[in-house]
Amino acid sequence: MQFLVIQRIVGRLLTVFSLAMVPPMIVSLIYSDGALAPFIEAFLVTAITGMALFLPVRKQRREMRLRDGFVIVVLFWTVLGSFGALPFLLADSLVMSVYDAMFESISGLTTTGATVIEKIDNLPPSIKFYRQQLQWMGGMGIIVLAVAIMPMLGIGGMQLYRAETPGPIKDSKLTPRITESAKALWYIYLALTLACMAAYWLAGMDLFDAIAHSFATVAIGGFSTHDQSMGYFFQQPLVEVVAIVFMLLSGVNFALHFVAWRSRSIQGYLLDSEFRTYVFILLLVTIITTGYLAFTHSFPHIGHTVLHGVFQAVSIGTTTGFTTQDYSLWPGFLPVLLLFTSFIGGCAGSTGGGMKVIRFLLLVKQGMREIMRVIHPNAVIPIKIGRKPVSNKVIDAVWGFFAAYVGLFIFFMLLLMADGLDQVTAFSAVAACINNLGPGLGEVSTSYAGISDFAKSVLSMAMLLGRLEIFTLLVLLTPAFWRH
Repeated sequence: MQFLVIQRIVGRLLTVFSLAMVPPMIVSLIYSDGALAPFIEAFLVTAITGMALFLPVRKQRREMRLRDGFVIVVLFWTVLGSFGALPFLLADSLVMSVYDAMFESISGLTTTGATVIEKIDNLPPSIKFYRQQLQWMGGMGIIVLAVAIMPMLGIGGMQLYRAETPGPIKDSKLTPRITESAKALWYIYLALTLACMAAYWLAGMDLFDAIAHSFATVAIGGFSTHDQSMGYFFQQPLVEVVAIVFMLLSGVNFALHFVAWRSRSIQGYLLDSEFRTYVFILLLVTIITTGYLAFTHSFPHIGHTVLHGVFQAVSIGTTTGFTTQDYSLWPGFLPVLLLFTSFIGGCAGSTGGGMKVIRFLLLVKQGMREIMRVIHPNAVIPIKIGRKPVSNKVIDAVWGFFAAYVGLFIFFMLLLMADGLDQVTAFSAVAACINNLGPGLGEVSTSYAGISDFAKSVLSMAMLLGRLEIFTLLVLLTPAFWRH
């Protein structure tokens, strides 16, 4: 392990992250909201710490190894969560403990959208903007951004890219050079953000809300500048339509967006098995949700029924976490159905959370293959995705991920129940955090402010594990990783 190389990279990246405090400063000056000082202090502390780490080892330019990449990714997300919490701790308008500030920061950066703040409407504009910006920065991953600018920083990036990129297949690149791949992802990400921003503004949002909600929408985050989330804009149904469209787009593998843009054709979407499965799952859940809401006469008008049903199915299914209603109060099985949809989540290579559609598809195909093997014990039955056989190595990795996911889920749920939470709250809180969803059921349907500091710490770990695809963090806990 090259600790000096790791220190150099983390120091420089942390210095770059200090610049994230500048946009909220500008917002504070524009609105004269009196919240400038916390961001200045956070900027100075973050920048000075980053430089203190970097300067002593600035000449350590050895090639980074894969193990170093894993350590840097995990360190940077934990360090980033810590320094990202500073404005929440320092702001006079918020009275937050260290646990609350860390929870809010990690929730933003992991695009989970779970919050401990209950009166968001009363926050200064700069704090509101900062929360949304954290989600936007975390949407595609700070490390992927770092890969895009690493030639300027003098840091090799393939190891970080492989450790950070979500999904079971991490060696495929959009372009021959890893840096160009990262840039391509960010160009698409930025283009979607700008398009979403413009669409929100044309749909009736003011400019501040349009910018803030475009950040959270494209990042599949779910933070809002209002306590009612998207329900605040209920009198502007076009806003919800825009949200639905861009949540769907952001849940798609960004590599497909790149191929479609380069080829000027949508054929890549139609031929992709994961995309077709993604659309099918969301369509099925939407039909069931709207149908049951209509059957139970939950809303007085069919238009409201369809809009709420489609919005919540897409929002929860893509793990965005925006709400127009408290879906935990919906009739029958709907709250649990929607929560279970978040376990599947978005496509690999998207900003969505959950286990990812490709893993779900491979698990289903593997299950079907085992049934066929019972009937035909000697048959050789390959698993194919897009008419191409999938190697047993990938299948084994998916089963390993699923086993680790279930084991950790049960462990975290038992910890929360031991802390005093009821079964529904504990189950939904872990599901909402490890899937990077946000709103749960029971006591955490609207806010996580009422749970203990211990529970917040557990759920913060669940958010990090979900964002880093579990293995990236777990591998650091194995003795074999640290052996020479």
